[in-house]
Amino acid sequence: METGYESRITPFLWFDANAEEAVEFYFGIFKNARRHSEMRWPEGAGPNAGKILTIGFELDGQRFTAMNGGPDHKFSDAVSFVVRCETQAEVDHYWEKLLDGGGKEIQCGWLKDKFGMVWQVVPTRLGELLKHPKALKAMMGMKKLDIGELERAARE
Repeated sequence: METGYESRITPFLWFDANAEEAVEFYFGIFKNARRHSEMRWPEGAGPNAGKILTIGFELDGQRFTAMNGGPDHKFSDAVSFVVRCETQAEVDHYWEKLLDGGGKEIQCGWLKDKFGMVWQVVPTRLGELLKHPKALKAMMGMKKLDIGELERAARE
């Protein structure tokens, strides 16, 4: 399973007790996903003994580590993950899948999934499109981004 690739920096995600559920949820969304490793709580760790402590995984080439760390820390909008999409069909796919099961739309292509993780689902060309003030204004009125609408606004 190892690719021989080790990034110097890996996002480390703190979940309450549902890291494995979250990883499986993301595996159902991203086609190029795989699990690299897991570490379990050792015997003698009380009620957690034998349960998953951390899971190393990869989504489309980006490595992550998820940890069941307890309820003390929650995700916030201060950190988000960007999913760049070539087509509206990709935007629609990731938007709907990441919202599945209780996620919440935010604005401008941002959403929060059912685990509280914040995502930006955006067109690959977003930076280019937003150089046009009317496209920026159009985006400000959107939740899920509409590539066609952004392109029309950029042409005006």
